[in-house]
Amino acid sequence: MKQRLLAAVFCALASSAAVAADQTVHITTTPVLDSDNHFIGVTTPGDGILSGGLDVIDLVGLSPGIYDVRITVSGQNLIFDPVLSSLNGITGIVVNTSKASFAYIGAIGTNPFKLNLFGSTTAGATYSGEVTVMAVPEPATYGMLGAGLALLGLLIRRKAGRSRGET
Repeated sequence: MKQRLLAAVFCALASSAAVAADQTVHITTTPVLDSDNHFIGVTTPGDGILSGGLDVIDLVGLSPGIYDVRITVSGQNLIFDPVLSSLNGITGIVVNTSKASFAYIGAIGTNPFKLNLFGSTTAGATYSGEVTVMAVPEPATYGMLGAGLALLGLLIRRKAGRSRGET
């Protein structure tokens, strides 16, 4: 009985896919430090860069709303998959050379943002990335801006009319 249980546990562990060293990165629209909105490939014992072919990076920390998120990633001794690497399901531009790989991925949407980096590596693989976040104004913001500019124009016109003696 113990042998069967042990064999079942061994088979279950052997059949599971290798998972990457996933990470969570806190991002902000106004980075203060140079290290803000920056990430690097993370390794853990027995789990390297793009192990299992995938690293998942959750981008958290933004308040509710719509954001334009742009990510640039560069790495050495690895190849990013241009079809599968994505930000919230949106693929970007991937350039792979013999020594380095670069990816530029952007998406407009709401929290949470999830970056999936697919690819393969050789010895000494590493990557790092930079995240740029911009809040996308809601349509009402543009309406208030237009109304404010119209009011300023009316006040300037009225003041100019008074200086010429008009009422």
